[in-house]
Amino acid sequence: MLQLMLVDLRRHAARTVLTALGIAIGVATIVALLALSSGVERSAAGLIRLGGAQLGMFQTGVGELTASSLPRSIVTRVREVPGVADATPITVATGEIPDRPSFLVFGVDPEGFVVDSLVFTQGRAASSAREAVLGDAAARELGLGVGDQLTLKGGGSFQIVGVYHVGVAFEDQGAGLDINVVSRIRGRPEDATTIAVKIERGQSASAVSKRIERAFPGTIAISQPGQVSRVDTNSLLLRKATTLFVAIALIIGGIAVMNTMLMAVFGRRSEFALLLAIGWPRRMVARLVVGEGLALSLAGALIGVALGVAGGELLVRAFGASALVSPNFTAWTFGRAFLIAGAMGVIGSLYPAWWVSRLMPARALG
Repeated sequence: MLQLMLVDLRRHAARTVLTALGIAIGVATIVALLALSSGVERSAAGLIRLGGAQLGMFQTGVGELTASSLPRSIVTRVREVPGVADATPITVATGEIPDRPSFLVFGVDPEGFVVDSLVFTQGRAASSAREAVLGDAAARELGLGVGDQLTLKGGGSFQIVGVYHVGVAFEDQGAGLDINVVSRIRGRPEDATTIAVKIERGQSASAVSKRIERAFPGTIAISQPGQVSRVDTNSLLLRKATTLFVAIALIIGGIAVMNTMLMAVFGRRSEFALLLAIGWPRRMVARLVVGEGLALSLAGALIGVALGVAGGELLVRAFGASALVSPNFTAWTFGRAFLIAGAMGVIGSLYPAWWVSRLMPARALG
């Protein structure tokens, strides 16, 4: 049966290739969107868990997490919320390194627990406002080390006194400075991007989050990357766009496959009638048509996955956000792409398969 499935696909190679490419473009877009959506969540996880925090407190309704702005003065009150073990403000700035618009600069409280989480492979922690520490990944990228100067567009030069490693790409790709300096660079000297929260042992993160949100209207406390859309409107839009595009791709891809398969079955009426005449069950003939549509869509999916991987990387580079968001390609990303492509093939083949199964051999061969 497999050989029969491939006969017409090979016989009309141009039509097959064009249909497969149409499916591939849809699948590529889906793969890129799914990977970017997953990458947003992974980056959110890095920001939520800076310095080993269990909760991240943010301003509600912002376009992205790094656009959040909270008064640093509320930190003392956050520490008083039942279930909170400690809290510390963190300010995040981007675009401070020439030609590296996505480079991250973290402003931290020298007395906060974030500094305690850093493992220094070279040098030491910063002890003054004109000193900086670099993540080891950032040090390699910039070609800088202890004793060198880190120059920021909005803050001047800082002496690098240490290189650290945390094991979290989000932190290891950035630089750490005094929070007062970074807050001034952002133009909000009294604010922080987020307040990192550690919870007491035995406490529920969900329960503590609700207490914080009740105590501080206009803020949201999240503990899981999947909750990022509650804060980040761009993330929510990306999710909705992905869902919408999947639906559109299913419709358009299904129509493309149906068009191709209808032309195939109309041109092979006598062939299918002969199969029925020699005793093939109508159900098996219908399966043959569905199998051809499925093979066509999966061939398009193979091309689409490759294009989607390249497209996801290009999108991130085009927006200059590789440190903030990098595509997260997982087995489930590719699995969903093939499932969607398979659905296109099956849906698009249903009517042609039904039409073939209704053929009357005597009339078709007459």
